[in-house]
Amino acid sequence: MKQRRSIWRTVRSLLPALGLAVAAVAMPTTASAATASSSTVSSGWNNDSCRPSATHPRPVVLVHGTLENGTNNWWSFAPYLTARGYCVFSFDYGKIPGVPAMYGLGPAEKSAGELARYVDKVLATTGASKVDIVGHSQGGMLPRYYLKFLGGAPKVNALVGIAPNNHGTTLSGLTKLLDIVPGARDIIDGTAPGLTDQAIGSDFMKKLNEGGDTVPGVRYTVIATRYDEVVTPYRSAFLDGPNVRNVLVQDLCPVDISMHLTLGTIDRVAFHEAANALDPAHATPATCASMLS
Repeated sequence: MKQRRSIWRTVRSLLPALGLAVAAVAMPTTASAATASSSTVSSGWNNDSCRPSATHPRPVVLVHGTLENGTNNWWSFAPYLTARGYCVFSFDYGKIPGVPAMYGLGPAEKSAGELARYVDKVLATTGASKVDIVGHSQGGMLPRYYLKFLGGAPKVNALVGIAPNNHGTTLSGLTKLLDIVPGARDIIDGTAPGLTDQAIGSDFMKKLNEGGDTVPGVRYTVIATRYDEVVTPYRSAFLDGPNVRNVLVQDLCPVDISMHLTLGTIDRVAFHEAANALDPAHATPATCASMLS
């Protein structure tokens, strides 16, 4: 117990220095939402009895971001999709001992393995042959590792990343602290390696992007915001390769001022464009009017 408290104190003290503690503000205001398990059936999602329809033949797997979980990251977007007839599933990954509710802190490679197992579970539960994946932040990047190294490509039709950390982040320059503050990198590697794995130039990022951003057979969509203060520079979210669509939300709605967290949790323009990516045959233009949909 003392070790868990020590780890938690270390994480709490270092996250503000890295600028990542801002993610905690996305936690819902009710205690039940903040601590709910991803197995909870909420607004029709994580419903094991859901079967994909002819209109939407693939279940959608939602992958939360760093310091989020499978409930609070998707409290708005999951109901948005279920209301449109999708079977929607979310889960928790990257847990570390002593840190409740805020996940995505474990080693990124291990987290990608958790995603692989969860996709297999969803496919077995629904009887579908493929899934579509939508992820926010780290959750928009992790599936690329699954696709590239863990045999996920034949099981995934489309990957939609909302503010994904695809090429490593400078965190508005704050990742320099990892090398300036003595021992900072080693401490975080030992307690919350999912953070340092996402820094620009990390071994994980080098492996992920070596040999190209994409794999054949999967459609990729990236939805980014000019005002992203976590994934920096914001254009590092974009991917190169075939079957890629990179979207800047301000090109769809110039007055959209969403930053990193709001883009993945409440931004209806981003939601509309993500829905277009899931069903391109019936896509409609995402505009400022999408905020009212």
